[in-house]
Amino acid sequence: MSLSLDENKQWLDPVRQVISPNCDLRPSACTISLIVIHGISLPPGQFGNDYIDQLFTNKLDPQQHAYFSQIQNLKVSAHVLVDRAGQITQYVPFDARAWHAGESCFEGVRACNDYSIGIELEGCDDLAYEQVQYRQLASIVKVLMQAWPAITRKRIVGHSDIAPGRKTDPGTAFDWECFYNLID
Repeated sequence: MSLSLDENKQWLDPVRQVISPNCDLRPSACTISLIVIHGISLPPGQFGNDYIDQLFTNKLDPQQHAYFSQIQNLKVSAHVLVDRAGQITQYVPFDARAWHAGESCFEGVRACNDYSIGIELEGCDDLAYEQVQYRQLASIVKVLMQAWPAITRKRIVGHSDIAPGRKTDPGTAFDWECFYNLID
């Protein structure tokens, strides 16, 4: 599958879209210049369900799992998710600010949500990600790097890099060398 951006540089095509309300406008003088890679599984360590969609659309039912009562009031999103099977879902248009990074800083510049694109991989810190996820992630990143030249290899980071001590994802199981080989 060959990915592209629509003419307004908002949406990947062809991908599944699930619209999240958890976003807002980027600051007007902001240039997209960073990609933040995350890892997510709901409940932790479980895959292949629609709980991530529910979380990003504020529809997570706390009765479905005990863990959900801890996160039911979060208002979070990411621009894109790549699930374990390699399916890509986009939740937020790229010109909008997704709520993925939280309190964060990169190279002395705070509020990474303002100038970054958040990409979630379905997974957890200590379990290997699937090869199809790396291929899909690389495809997405190449499209984004072409659209926003300020995004360089050095400006593709893990959530743990911009929120050290607070976040650990994508975790030790994320193979940066494999990923970099796919985008170089």
